[in-house]
Amino acid sequence: MAKSTSSYYKSNPKAKAKRNKQQRAYMQTEKGKEIRRNADRLNIKLGTKGNHDGLDAAHYKGSKTEGRLQKPSTNRKSRLKAKHGKTKKG
Repeated sequence: MAKSTSSYYKSNPKAKAKRNKQQRAYMQTEKGKEIRRNADRLNIKLGTKGNHDGLDAAHYKGSKTEGRLQKPSTNRKSRLKAKHGKTKKG
């Protein structure tokens, strides 16, 4: 079993091609386009689009238009915590 999704797809080119094909199709749907538009708008609003500052535009919970700048690692960890019901201590 692979250690991560990334390592799995690196070691399985056929699976990677299938996943990329599915992702391309999804991002052409109305829902996919809406997700891209909202992400792009927030990046522009926060001034991080195209400036190579290494930060992500992180949406506030339940919001499609409001957010804050955040390190990518922190932003991606927040989804995992929400998915698995974990909360911050302190």
